[in-house]
Amino acid sequence: ADDSGDEEPASQSDKSELHGTLKTLSSKLEDLSTCNDLIAKHGAALQRSLSELENLKLPAESGEKIKAVNERATLFRITSNAMINACRDFLDLAETHSRKWQRALQYEREQRIRLEETIEQLAKQHNSLERACRGAPGLSSSSTGITSTTKGGVQSAKGEASDEDEETEYFDAMEDAPAFITVTADPKHHRRSGSNLSGASEGHPEDWNLEDSVFESSNQSSYNESTCKDLVPKKRRRTRIPDKPNYSLNLWSIMKNCIGKELSKIPMPVNFNEPLSMLQRLTEDLEYHELLDKAVKCESSTEQMCFVAAFSVSSYSTTVHRTAKPFNPLLGETYELDRLEEFGFRSLCEQVSHHPPAAAHHVYSKRGWTLWQEITIASKFRGKYLSIMPLGAIHLEFHSSGNHYVWRKVTSTVHNIIVGKLWIDQSGEIEIVNHKSKDKCQLKFTPYSYFSRDVPRKVTGVVSDADGKAHYVMSGTWDEKMECSKIVQSSHGSTSMEGKQKTVYQTLSPKVLWKKYPLPENAENMYFFSDLALTLNEPEERVAPTDSRLRPDQRLMESGRWDEANVEKQRLEEKQRAVRRRREAEAVEALEGGKDYEGYIPLWFERKMDAVTGELICVYKGGYWEAKDKQDWSTCPDIF
Repeated sequence: ADDSGDEEPASQSDKSELHGTLKTLSSKLEDLSTCNDLIAKHGAALQRSLSELENLKLPAESGEKIKAVNERATLFRITSNAMINACRDFLDLAETHSRKWQRALQYEREQRIRLEETIEQLAKQHNSLERACRGAPGLSSSSTGITSTTKGGVQSAKGEASDEDEETEYFDAMEDAPAFITVTADPKHHRRSGSNLSGASEGHPEDWNLEDSVFESSNQSSYNESTCKDLVPKKRRRTRIPDKPNYSLNLWSIMKNCIGKELSKIPMPVNFNEPLSMLQRLTEDLEYHELLDKAVKCESSTEQMCFVAAFSVSSYSTTVHRTAKPFNPLLGETYELDRLEEFGFRSLCEQVSHHPPAAAHHVYSKRGWTLWQEITIASKFRGKYLSIMPLGAIHLEFHSSGNHYVWRKVTSTVHNIIVGKLWIDQSGEIEIVNHKSKDKCQLKFTPYSYFSRDVPRKVTGVVSDADGKAHYVMSGTWDEKMECSKIVQSSHGSTSMEGKQKTVYQTLSPKVLWKKYPLPENAENMYFFSDLALTLNEPEERVAPTDSRLRPDQRLMESGRWDEANVEKQRLEEKQRAVRRRREAEAVEALEGGKDYEGYIPLWFERKMDAVTGELICVYKGGYWEAKDKQDWSTCPDIF
């Protein structure tokens, strides 16, 4: 069972029901044995009575009738004996198998308890080893070097890192990533010898400082512009929510029964949630939308790619402290974010599938771009950590140039599920492709390792054109900022220990394309929400009746009424179960009648074959904003 209630939750009542069933079965077997004995007893008595009656002196006609009855009684006795023998065989077989089943059940129960105890013991030993390792004299200097550059709460989160990050699971996807080294060139020297460069960059290197107005403005204005907009908003929005209540709950007591299961199938109380739905978290990717507004102004497709790459990384910045689970949307749930007047865009999400859980998202900006995606979340609980794998492509198209970019998200991992402080890491690769110009950007998210000398949460990448020529180097961290350096010369360096030849890029001074906004005051008591996140669940008028803002359990949780929220959550789950059962019954009925059953049909999106990726994807078919203008929500389902 998940937040949208797909399966019945297993509980103590299930165990008592199982024992009750076994007890009833034993009772029925005893009844059958008693009936067996009674039939044998009464059958023999009937036979004796008939024999005695036959020996009496009676008229001839009566004797014939008694003889016929005696013959029938004999047949009855033979049949009864056959049934009695069959019942006795069944009884013996049932008792034998019942003992086997009980032994097997007891064995499985003991094995499960032993596994739970082993995992818990391993978790405690693992935590002790971490502490001992951090306290070892030989490692104290490197430990200090890693954490000294961090800030407050971030430092403590990294301190909980474990050697499990060394597992190959996180490195497999990145073994083929190109290795490179960057060296900052002297701009004065290259002004004198610009005509003799290898020509990796477009134009002369001095353009980087003099003519790249879009890059120049991005160094500071991307942060300042948004700050100015927030200072003088067209609509005043809330800047805080009620503080998170301090309720304690043992995570291990819930998670120990869920090893190997899909995260979406684990029954979770709201205590582990944050008061936002997955649709709202998806919309949060637009926090740094101004990067795309700046990308519209780029004349060069490779320059534009740099901004798109920075935007793709910026969507992870909100996750660094956000270890709580968003609410799983109900099927048909929607979320709109209309910022057309303030920031030039409007966004719409809809939950288009329940299993697997999938959300479709469409954003239109009057400043020259459109973004759309369908994301399916696959997740696994693996004992000490949760792996969250977003599946599906993100599409971005710029109206004037027709440049069409496609990329996919990396794997998110929540560590220290059993023991220690929860912390999140991002690992994997993002390949961004411009399907019009064939430009590419390969971004590598380096997984955190306690013993690594790299900057934690490091992201690096190279922007290259259709011919494979590198133009820009991207560098930074997914939780702080991304910089872009223009390449003026490239050469092949030494071969690494793995046998790979590293490329040395000579670059000009880096430009900051994106920098994370500071969190609002008191954020640690407000689920570490950003300024945008604080406004996402703010009540608004005229939204669809299926909008996440109207979800009652989520609203109760935000208000701090968690007990009521849990009750409401169970009601919504049961309501969705009933809808699912009715839909399954309709499907069976259609199948028996030889008819096709379409299943759930999304309201505002439709499935189409994507011409670029060749995948079936849900795309916006229109009608939502027109329905909002008319306030005609007659087609919306009743899900709350």
